[in-house]
Amino acid sequence: MKFTPILAVAALAAVLGNVQPAQAETKAENDARMGWFREARFGMFIHWGLYAVPAGEWKGKKYGGGVEWLQSLANIPVAEYTPLLEKFNPVKYDAEEWVRLAKDAGMKYIVITTKHHDGFCLWDSAQTDWDIGATPYKKDLLKPLADACAKQGIRLCFYHSIMDWHHPEWGDKAAWRGNAATAKPDMDKFSAYLKAQLDELLAYKPGILWFDGEWEKAWTHERGVDLYNYLLEKSPALIVNNRVDKGRNGMAGFNTGSQFKGDYCTPEQEIPASGLPGVDWESCMTMNNTWGYSAHDNKWKSTEMLVRNLIDIASKGGNYLLNVGPTSEGLIPAPSVERLQGIAAWMKVNGAAIHGTTASPFSKTPDWGRCTTRSLPDGNTRLYLHVFNWPADGRLVLNGLTNEGLKASLLAKPGDALKITSADGSLTIAVPAQAADPLATVIVLDVKGAAKVQ
Repeated sequence: MKFTPILAVAALAAVLGNVQPAQAETKAENDARMGWFREARFGMFIHWGLYAVPAGEWKGKKYGGGVEWLQSLANIPVAEYTPLLEKFNPVKYDAEEWVRLAKDAGMKYIVITTKHHDGFCLWDSAQTDWDIGATPYKKDLLKPLADACAKQGIRLCFYHSIMDWHHPEWGDKAAWRGNAATAKPDMDKFSAYLKAQLDELLAYKPGILWFDGEWEKAWTHERGVDLYNYLLEKSPALIVNNRVDKGRNGMAGFNTGSQFKGDYCTPEQEIPASGLPGVDWESCMTMNNTWGYSAHDNKWKSTEMLVRNLIDIASKGGNYLLNVGPTSEGLIPAPSVERLQGIAAWMKVNGAAIHGTTASPFSKTPDWGRCTTRSLPDGNTRLYLHVFNWPADGRLVLNGLTNEGLKASLLAKPGDALKITSADGSLTIAVPAQAADPLATVIVLDVKGAAKVQ
């Protein structure tokens, strides 16, 4: 999706409403439940399923866009799609390696597609045979990932599609879908199936249930409210995204009214022009042009772009959910690994400028880069200045910052103090002649009190 201009903050606030926490939950309880998510700032999305076998090609035709939608893109009848079960055998799957890649890159959580729109499940569900148990591999794919995440200190979270092209009781039909034979589908039966599968997934103790596929008319606001409340009653610490309900504004992802459920908003393939105080949100984005594995999509974003996306999102108070699409053998593609390793090198030095930070105090995006902040125990504020455009004259000017500057240094060289001067309602830092990092050099600036920008 191309970037869609986002409304100014005041206008966005008027249409957004508040993202609703659980019923009767106090602000303090909501803050406690959402705390780890707000600290994390960075996670890994994993799109994996039967669609990795054809890898974006069907009967000699190559498909672009989201190849995890291949069954729909190519209008593949269920009788032709089902044999993919026999070809899905991820013998090279190494859950510990996947988690290590995520952890090294500074990612604090992983969201994996337990079931995408084609209805195929990555675990051996008692509710269906349309799952990993029917493949040559047979073994649960989620349990090794759960164990690796627990071992390495990463939170495991689950994507789960509400829309289900395979289930006979899903209410919206299409001729090619596996559910098309049921003339009068029963959505109550489908909701019971959905809840039964989610009960199975809750046994893995996920941090988030990340829903999708809520837009078809069979799924209603009332069903979304019911499911949200059901899950929070079962697992009070669980976080649920806003796609459980009907309120998100398309790819922009922000709820259009306060009546809709969901703990955070979900922009897709775009970064809002500005964040919104008091609203939790997460931009999910791909490394190339597709979510699932495509053998022919080589339009990879650069490591610089990915790092700067992370910085941009954190500077606006959001989280970045960056996707990988493993092969049917269970390998994360080499270009994805290369980029994760590049991000890891940057985060090893600069992670403190991302994790646990809050949005920039600058209402206008600085022309030199971005800013994240951290409140210090003594009441002062630490500004992390992510410099994309290094000043040729050796002077980084922070227009409108009126606080007294206490100290400044490169994050990579904390012992080397940089000179600070103040004049005419701005603060200037004398910087070295060259940037320390071509992706983004981070300067740490401590100022007295809460940051104030005119």
